[in-house]
Amino acid sequence: MGILIKNGRVITANDDYEADIYCEDEQITTIGPNLDAPAGTEVIDASGKYVFPGFIDPHVHIHLPFMGTFAKDTHSTASIAALYGGTTTYIEMVCPNRTEDTLEGYKLWKGMAEGKSACDYTFHMAVSKFDDKTAEQLREIVADGIASFKVFLAYKGFFGVEDDELFATLKLAKELGVITTAHCENAELVARLCDQLLSEGKTGPEWHEPSRPIQVEAEGTGHFASFLEMTGAAGYVVHLSCEAALMEAVDAKLRGVELYIESVIPHFCFDKTFAERPNFEGAKWVMSPPLREKSNQKALWDGLKMGLIDTVATDHCPFDLEQKDLGRDAFTAIPNGIPAIGDRVNMLYTYGVSRGALSLQRFVESASTKAAEIFGLTQKGRIAVGADADLVVFDPSYRGVVTMKDHHVNNDYSGFEGFEQDGKATHVTVRGQVAIRDGVFVGDTTRGQLIRRKPTY
Repeated sequence: MGILIKNGRVITANDDYEADIYCEDEQITTIGPNLDAPAGTEVIDASGKYVFPGFIDPHVHIHLPFMGTFAKDTHSTASIAALYGGTTTYIEMVCPNRTEDTLEGYKLWKGMAEGKSACDYTFHMAVSKFDDKTAEQLREIVADGIASFKVFLAYKGFFGVEDDELFATLKLAKELGVITTAHCENAELVARLCDQLLSEGKTGPEWHEPSRPIQVEAEGTGHFASFLEMTGAAGYVVHLSCEAALMEAVDAKLRGVELYIESVIPHFCFDKTFAERPNFEGAKWVMSPPLREKSNQKALWDGLKMGLIDTVATDHCPFDLEQKDLGRDAFTAIPNGIPAIGDRVNMLYTYGVSRGALSLQRFVESASTKAAEIFGLTQKGRIAVGADADLVVFDPSYRGVVTMKDHHVNNDYSGFEGFEQDGKATHVTVRGQVAIRDGVFVGDTTRGQLIRRKPTY
């Protein structure tokens, strides 16, 4: 059965126009005015609403063994929450630790997602070590359609790589034509600062940010950029949180380093005072890099508006409050992460477009189109004949407040509780099948497919 979206205002990264969109056989087949609906077509009236390309979250954690526990989501719950928020494709981090086999880790993550996601997905492959088997295993993973790596310059001894491993990974990435994403901090400095703070009896969540100050992130960003420059590889900084790190990344871009910049919606909306809330409530907002002084948010919003920041993701990583309690005696044991996969688009629209200076085109580009371009999602992130029929009908007149009762992630709190919200998705399609109809999930949790990508760098 086809779908006809009528009377909508179509917004892409480059265009703004009124048109009808007809979809059939998983793709957009016709765009134009006053289209007729063939018999049996589902007609969606988008009068007074925007029609966006399906949004893409390029940085999520769903299955994640981490800090003595596991992230709470399943691929079913995370994908449903994503769809409520207008996200139709996500890229999950495959993160085996240094004691685990790289290829077996990939097969584990791949198997856990298969047949269990309501929307499409792909993976970044984390390289947590580089031993005698790694290159061969990574070649096999790339041949299976995974065209991006991930390295951690943090979490020393667990996920973190040493400099010789970083160099080897980037040399291989350059050879294979894949892009490498990086968590940019300085693992040694973080370890030393954590030890120092704990020895001084500073154990609460409010000390998480001082253990990973902006200088640590800025140094890690510059460090990664230098390795990219020396190897000729393409890179992508994940969850950049502060002005100092942004300046390091922009400086590298000006030197000709092929480097893309991602920030995440928590860093646009929360500042470090959230993690300083008393009675351990601040643990809800512990993530890494940590929430910063509020002054950094202006640099992020300005950088996004100007195109210095390429994408806005989530670093979605949900834990229950009971799991956060693992770190009650030491902030270093608080599982790092904030649930956000269902909130990203709504918060970016509310505080960027509706109440800020972000254009609709930059909104679409940073939350969808640019991620598709960077990561080779050639059928995603655009509204064009032949593209996948991933579409979001969005009502800008909606006004509401984020509450747990509307929360679809598989954990027991929302970091955005009480935030005002302007606009929401009323209808969402995944390759031409309606997944959200009139604000309610009606999709299929087996609909999602692994998107295999080709190396392009």
